[in-house]
Amino acid sequence: MEGQDFWTNQEKARADVTVLKQAKSVVEPIETLEKRFGDLDVLKEMMAAGDDPDLERELAQSIALLKGDLERLEFRVMLGGEHDHRGCFLSVQAGAGGTEACDWAEMLMRMYLRWCEQKGYKVEEVDRTNAEEAGVRWVTLQITGDYAYGYLKAEVGVHRLVRISPFDAQKRRQTSFAAVDVSPLFDEEEPVELDENEIEVETMRSGGAGGQYVNKTESAIRMRHVPTGIVVKCQNQRSQHKNRAMALQMLAAKLAQKREAERDKEVKALYGEKGEISFGSQIRSYVLQPYQLVKDHRTNFEHTNPEAVLNGDVDGFIHEYLRARTKKPKGA
Repeated sequence: MEGQDFWTNQEKARADVTVLKQAKSVVEPIETLEKRFGDLDVLKEMMAAGDDPDLERELAQSIALLKGDLERLEFRVMLGGEHDHRGCFLSVQAGAGGTEACDWAEMLMRMYLRWCEQKGYKVEEVDRTNAEEAGVRWVTLQITGDYAYGYLKAEVGVHRLVRISPFDAQKRRQTSFAAVDVSPLFDEEEPVELDENEIEVETMRSGGAGGQYVNKTESAIRMRHVPTGIVVKCQNQRSQHKNRAMALQMLAAKLAQKREAERDKEVKALYGEKGEISFGSQIRSYVLQPYQLVKDHRTNFEHTNPEAVLNGDVDGFIHEYLRARTKKPKGA
């Protein structure tokens, strides 16, 4: 990086910096842990030389801290996929169930917004279609932050809610469904390699927030990748040019996600692993009535406080999924 010619090819230089940053994110914590293990050995030798209760407390505290650091490093190593280090686009779509499902989709959106806030991630709304009575039919968020995609891809699938309906005068129990999709976010500087002859582009008036100017001009962009049928839409900017650039990013992200999903299917076929994400399948149930429980059907991980989960406490589910995903297949 210090060489005079390093930044001559800026595209390659940025790619090299990204790779270096990824490597450092794993290597540096390992080096720090090695040093701290050495410190533990010194503490044990000092304890063996005399009876000092302060040293015992210090050793216990150091072991507890080291255990936490080891766990965080374990998850960082798990996030070793090609795109895991990136930010992401996260979409939530209401399923069958009318107003109930739309309200559930908005609840999920808030859950992920609060999770992102806890992580310090930056979030921008890219596309949103509100429902007539309550909630959203569809919303797409752009989430910027290290490893957002690696973590949130654990959330892809259908999420099921069971509760007493707030929209039913008879207070009957209702079941609602919403689908979550996540795709990697590429940096603006990275070239988007798409054959525009394979893309159909349609302009339309924005239906979201943004004032009269947005709604009266055809600034929104809808793109369809003909070979795969993948469709994306962007309407968050007033400029049609900016919406087009964002839509291209989203389309590239969807195609990268599709390739990764196909590789996962190949691994499943080879090793017979269970619990992989399958689009359209129910991955998690959130039960508010007649009892309170959130259960992930892929890992059987449970949380008995749905309110906490819906306020962003989803790390337990994500971590269990990552652990299950990285387990070696039998006979391997």
